[in-house]
Amino acid sequence: MAAASDFRLVLVTCADLAEARKIARTVVEKQLAACVNILTIPVESVYNWKGKIESTSEHLLIIKTSVKKLAALEKEVLRLHSYDTPEFIAIPLESGSAAYLAWLAENTS
Repeated sequence: MAAASDFRLVLVTCADLAEARKIARTVVEKQLAACVNILTIPVESVYNWKGKIESTSEHLLIIKTSVKKLAALEKEVLRLHSYDTPEFIAIPLESGSAAYLAWLAENTS
């Protein structure tokens, strides 16, 4: 049985919806992620870039993957992404329903 600790929730912001959809579809097709949620309404990001405060609209991906696929997922996101330094933050799962965790395991094997 899969344990929640075997999985990660990954956050990635994208410049536009087309890029977000391309990354989402590719990582699911390659079984690097079981599911990707795309926030189609942009989020506003405020950040410091090269010593200047920037503000921009971005689309957020919420990616569900396994620990085993995390490195390959990051490599694929970096390959497809338009940013020099894209956000890639992996958050450990603490718990989840047994059925959902089994589905995650099946779709990231």
